[in-house]
Amino acid sequence: MEAARTLFAWGANSYGQLGLGHKEDVLLPQSLKDFSCKHQNIKSIAGGGGHSAVITGAGELFVCGQNKEGQLGLNHTEDVLCFTSCNALSSVCVIQVACGWDFTIILTGNGQVLSCGSNSFGQLGVPQTSGGCLIPQKIESLTEKVVDVAAGLRHALAATESGMVFQWGTGMASRANRASQGKMIPSFLTAKEPCKVTGLEDVKVKKVTASSYHSVSLTDEGELYVWGSNKHGQLVSKETFLVEPQKIDANFFSGEKIGAVWSGWTHVVAQTETGKVFTWGRADYGQLGRSAVVHDGQRQEVQRSSEQHLEQLSNVPVSVPCLAGASQIACGSEHNLAVVGGHCFSWGWNEHGMCGDGTEENVYAPKPIAALGSAKPFLIGCGAGHSMVLCQIPDPLLKFPSTPIRCHRPPSHVSLPQQSHPSG
Repeated sequence: MEAARTLFAWGANSYGQLGLGHKEDVLLPQSLKDFSCKHQNIKSIAGGGGHSAVITGAGELFVCGQNKEGQLGLNHTEDVLCFTSCNALSSVCVIQVACGWDFTIILTGNGQVLSCGSNSFGQLGVPQTSGGCLIPQKIESLTEKVVDVAAGLRHALAATESGMVFQWGTGMASRANRASQGKMIPSFLTAKEPCKVTGLEDVKVKKVTASSYHSVSLTDEGELYVWGSNKHGQLVSKETFLVEPQKIDANFFSGEKIGAVWSGWTHVVAQTETGKVFTWGRADYGQLGRSAVVHDGQRQEVQRSSEQHLEQLSNVPVSVPCLAGASQIACGSEHNLAVVGGHCFSWGWNEHGMCGDGTEENVYAPKPIAALGSAKPFLIGCGAGHSMVLCQIPDPLLKFPSTPIRCHRPPSHVSLPQQSHPSG
């Protein structure tokens, strides 16, 4: 008998981004009953500041959550509490979606890129549009076929078939200007339409990822190039800001080639081709997953390093042995998910329950999400403060609670641009 698939979601939910039909935080994985007809065919899961998106095998895009800026592409600005088909793309095959803070970047099967949502920082890549955009529109200036897209807090990236990288959105500009002290900065840092990232002319990039104030690219030779803010050591450099891409020395990864890379807002996770997982960058919420775990019989107590020791180690890549061989990894703003050995692990910031352990205490070392029981994770995805996983469940085990387990205090949610967390 073929195992059934069910989508689970948990964490911050102030805008209905969990797709559960309400707006209360959820501290334990909750199954999406209303979306069950599409579970068998979900191929991709992504999340942004307060919205979520999934793609089916047929290339159909479903969205939910915050929609104040039109980031759901539904031609209105009302929040949506359950996953809804993006009808404006009904004639398009969507193969990738990247969710920024309040905007969405969409890659189609023919290599074209569309965008919707807020354009207050030029993050839509369509300078002819002064305000936001309520339905996805094509970024006309990206003429070459695109193979990968990424959306950060207020900027976006695209990698083309020939290996070039384009960046747009002015989210990194103010920090670049401060760091350059009056010197000219590359135009891609201030562009409101796709602008070629200089400094990558001699390499072929195949993968890009974006954060709050930095960007990362992975070449076909397994090398990582980084640029932007280095406030938390996330660029492995002595500079406070890198205005152009700089390669991270392979010695940091035991001389191994990198096979995949992910980025939170202020930390980076990379996996070598042999399966080792390295983390570096901001560490104060446990997002690097490096603290030693000690068993005391009844529960796992986390032994945290001294702040000084943590700071010394956080700005260089260090391997996390328990994540070795991970088949999937996903980063939220300051928390992470990974699939290792048929189990879903979580760690990092947990203020809204996004680690799925039923608490709001930060998780300093990766641990399996016990509430998923014997469900096998098939596909994972994160938003800034929420988590989603598509699981395979043998039919007799489809007995997960239908009543959401909620946090009953008023959810503060991640209002990053207004609040202090995270500072970036």
